[in-house]
Amino acid sequence: MIVIPMAGLSSRFSKAGYTQPKYMLPLNGKTVFAHSVESFKAYFQDTPFLFIARSTMNTENFIQTEIDKLGIKKANIVILDHPTAGQAETVEYGIHKAGLENNMALTIFNIDTFRRDFHFPQQEWFKHSDGYLEVFKGNGENWSYVEPDSESQEPIALRTAEKKPISDLCCNGLYHFKKSEDFLYALQQERKTPSTSELYIAPLYNYLIQNNKKIHYKLVNKDCITFCGIPAEYEALCKNS
Repeated sequence: MIVIPMAGLSSRFSKAGYTQPKYMLPLNGKTVFAHSVESFKAYFQDTPFLFIARSTMNTENFIQTEIDKLGIKKANIVILDHPTAGQAETVEYGIHKAGLENNMALTIFNIDTFRRDFHFPQQEWFKHSDGYLEVFKGNGENWSYVEPDSESQEPIALRTAEKKPISDLCCNGLYHFKKSEDFLYALQQERKTPSTSELYIAPLYNYLIQNNKKIHYKLVNKDCITFCGIPAEYEALCKNS
């Protein structure tokens, strides 16, 4: 299942004078929502989608209209009437409210990032992986990071860190878990000993790594990624469209 959590407050956009959630904003003849979700157009026909949003500005009807335009065959919409403690908790609410099976795979992605030509890994390691993160080469303290195992022939993650540059492998916001029960277990552990003030997804992998789960990373070219998470990024895209 492809999961799109979109229950954030879009506070930076509202402070900049925008009155709509950022995913509703127009961009090059479409919405930001459409550009983000089209990252997975190769899977519109046969993969279920789960959208999790807050109840605001007739959000459910907006999402359903966009789903119909895109031609997604299987989709579930979960609407929350309250804010959450972070993206990981948003996904947790979605899993429970949608009644997902414990052994269902989750691929989680940001609503404010566009990933061109996404396909699941074709490499052999994906067949026995318990989860993976997509990464690109970068730097700065506003990313999640993966520390790679330099001695492994596979792209193994030794640990992850939020807003701490432990390597040059920055997460682009795509997180895969082979089983939803692993995600829920890791979130439960993170709540017991929080690593950050907000419940992010990247740190959850550390609990799975500690339990000898095989967590990988997939390095992608930054040219395949477009970020639209802050007003300056959105406005630059509007000017260049």
